[in-house]
Amino acid sequence: MNKICSSIEEAVTDIRDGATLIVGGFGLCGIPENLIAALKAQGTKDLCVVSNNCGVDDCGLGLLLANKQIKKMISSYVGENKTFEQQFLSGELEVELVPQGTLAERIRAGGAGIPGFYTASGVGTLVAEGKEHKTFEGRTYLLEKGILGDFALVKAWKADPLGNLVFRKTSRNFNPLAAAAGKVTIVEVEEIVQVGELSPDDIHTPGIYVQRIVKGASYEKRIERLTVRSKEVSV
Repeated sequence: MNKICSSIEEAVTDIRDGATLIVGGFGLCGIPENLIAALKAQGTKDLCVVSNNCGVDDCGLGLLLANKQIKKMISSYVGENKTFEQQFLSGELEVELVPQGTLAERIRAGGAGIPGFYTASGVGTLVAEGKEHKTFEGRTYLLEKGILGDFALVKAWKADPLGNLVFRKTSRNFNPLAAAAGKVTIVEVEEIVQVGELSPDDIHTPGIYVQRIVKGASYEKRIERLTVRSKEVSV
């Protein structure tokens, strides 16, 4: 079954207003930037987006935020985005902050068909408000619910037409979790190879989790925060 779409626009055309999206990436590493740009151009709004963070003001999910297409963010870190801060403080944006490990496990659980699990992370903090508490062997845990998205947007390095995926180094991050947790998983890749070219031992996500593949282009290798050493002064 060939899962390759002819264009980025075709790949996202049925993402409608109010959809829940699980989006891979960490900071600006391994983000599905072409799919995000196509979604911005399409104008889909009132989105609930589940992702580790929300990009920066002019890149990644920050583009959707600046265009006021996101209604709610479920994420673990938001510190690099001034637009996020402004929309949250003004009440325009609903935010659910989740400890990073808990967020990863909630996405993994959703993809595995697990409705919920208990974790000690967040006990005694604002994260625990309104959640069921339970004691196991003298320690208190919170009930956290698995997350399943209407769509997952994923960035991979290589794919074959059957949807088997290979991620490159740290850009793997949240992408395999997202791929498994979308009812419809859309993947943009840097390279599409023929069936049989990927060694079974090298495949990170099998094609059973993937519905659509599209080849991306013009990737920008941005550094989220450039830090350099000051010039040494010789004496």
